[in-house]
Amino acid sequence: MPERDGSYPHLVVAGYVDDRVYARKGQGDFKVRPVEDRAAHGRRVSNELDRAVQTQWIEAEWKDLDLLPVTAVPVAEIRRPQLIDTISDLSLQEQAEYVEDFVERFSPADDDAVAVCLLDTGVRRSHVLLADSLRAEDMHTVFGDDMTGDSDGHGTKMAGLALFGPLGEVLAGTGSVKLAHRLESVRFHVPDSPAHIHAPPSYGVVTALATATPEVAAERRRAFCLAVTSEPDRPGEPSIWSASVDALAVGTGIGASPDGVDLLGTPDDNAKRLFVVSAGNIREGFAEDYLSLCDVSPVEDPAQAWNALVVGAHTELTQVPADPGFQGWSALADDGELSPHSRTSLLAVGAKAQWPIRPDICMEGGNFLTDGAGDFHTSHPSVSVLTTGRRDDASLASANATSAATAQAARLAARAMAMYPSYWPETIRGLLPHAAEWTPAMHARVSAAEKKENKARMLRRYGWGVPTTEAVERSAKNAVTMVVQDTFTPFTGPDHQMRTFRLHQLPWPGKVLEEIGEADVELRVTLSYFIEPSASRRGWRQRYAYPSHGLRFELQRPLELPSDFLQRINRRARDEEGGSRSNSDQDQWVLGTQQRHRGSLHQDIWLGHGTELAATGCNLAVHAVGGWWKNSKREDRVDLPVRYSLLVSLKTAATGVDLYEPIAVELGVPTEAVAIEN
Repeated sequence: MPERDGSYPHLVVAGYVDDRVYARKGQGDFKVRPVEDRAAHGRRVSNELDRAVQTQWIEAEWKDLDLLPVTAVPVAEIRRPQLIDTISDLSLQEQAEYVEDFVERFSPADDDAVAVCLLDTGVRRSHVLLADSLRAEDMHTVFGDDMTGDSDGHGTKMAGLALFGPLGEVLAGTGSVKLAHRLESVRFHVPDSPAHIHAPPSYGVVTALATATPEVAAERRRAFCLAVTSEPDRPGEPSIWSASVDALAVGTGIGASPDGVDLLGTPDDNAKRLFVVSAGNIREGFAEDYLSLCDVSPVEDPAQAWNALVVGAHTELTQVPADPGFQGWSALADDGELSPHSRTSLLAVGAKAQWPIRPDICMEGGNFLTDGAGDFHTSHPSVSVLTTGRRDDASLASANATSAATAQAARLAARAMAMYPSYWPETIRGLLPHAAEWTPAMHARVSAAEKKENKARMLRRYGWGVPTTEAVERSAKNAVTMVVQDTFTPFTGPDHQMRTFRLHQLPWPGKVLEEIGEADVELRVTLSYFIEPSASRRGWRQRYAYPSHGLRFELQRPLELPSDFLQRINRRARDEEGGSRSNSDQDQWVLGTQQRHRGSLHQDIWLGHGTELAATGCNLAVHAVGGWWKNSKREDRVDLPVRYSLLVSLKTAATGVDLYEPIAVELGVPTEAVAIEN
């Protein structure tokens, strides 16, 4: 903490107290200077006169008080003034008034609504902001006892963010709020408690228990929020824990195995799950050049899971506290930059480049304050987000880092689930990165990277940027999105020969694209699917031994004949399975095929003119490449269908262009506006 010598104290002048002048901070004295020889100043004041002096308040700076101890000024007390930067700076009574006002303004979701299931340290369910959204029956534990409350505070902080997002804005508001989702809690982790600490090899089985318990207790859709991480064995490579998350996400049961995980049964579409996982935090070694530290700090286990939505932290909190004790201090990260808390996946490149790009997205995770000389404040309320606390039933607290970001992302996922009840977990997982945008600070760094591999490196720092509630839930007239959910059987027979692929005709109005002419258009494509992980760790370091299969997307080139397009798809699939990758057709894609086909979430942006896109015929193909299903030749994995979600958006900055209306008319989509609450 910075020294308070520069602050502006209030003086209470009320006579001498025990022949000493007291300067008091809060309830603890931090400066006591005796006044031993008042007579030397010719101003000895009798005790009777001291008692007769009336109290007065004076404002001054510390430098004005240097001579105070050697004068006869009757000072009783010196206090720091109350400086208000955030709601956290208010008195507990004033904070409670904000909370009580908000309690009257929000309505909880129904009992059977979508939920964010927190795999954390438990939750203080009695908190007035949480009680109506978290039933007692939805409080669980994996420790074999009846304790479901929060003895640490982390879970309660995450609960507030997963339900409301950062509380600062909503507490200061005046409007009513109708919630669309609820909460569930599984007491999954108790820090520093030997009786409740699991060994790393058991994390996968414990996660399976933590997911199954709420599913048995209540039938509802949910997003699992996992903001608990551990150090990885090898950067980017699967672990028993991350493989377990992948298996649980794809709907395969798991059991304990010394050599990896036991896969119980085949993937079940009805049992697929969405996991929102933290990228992990940097906890030491802070420096002014913090981005270099972030770049060499790999995401933590289980954030290398292929099927999870992995969340990093950025920050837009750059306000320096008004407290003069922070005079000369500044925010470490610039507005819109990566949070100093956040880890990246830049170490998982090179020979291991097939491992997923992480994080997928970023959410607000707070900032550091720095004095520029090596001293950092990592959790000040002014550069953190406000949420619920566990101190009492109305308390507020500050949260930060990738845990806070993950809880906010889980909230967005749950809201999308509530708005689009037919969307699969794969679709929601793809929707948030698809709706994300790089902040100006991120965009500047991505644009400055000329080579595609360098742009991919920036993605391993920032993901696809920051999704907003508006972007996830709404479409503008100059930006439209097509969502396809499809299932097909790409391979046949024991040799898993590719027998089919999917060809999608994009419903973009060719006439409108031609009218756009030379104006720029942006085509964003996201392909999201879940792989089944290999059971054995022996093959996890090999290229096609970990995922069950892979999917790829290809856009027809301008003026390319359909027959030539189909031949190119077949050739590319064979080439990739043979270990080579074509570098053609890359110029107009931000990443291109060599960089975007990592993990099981593939996204890229095509940039060009309206006339060029119209000339492609707007045909987009989805095809498969082999994985361990093909290599292992297991009979129970023959002729299995796979499903995927394809999201394609078209956007233009051209003025006066309405893309939505022509598409809606062509497809018969109703065009009336729908009001969305909260």
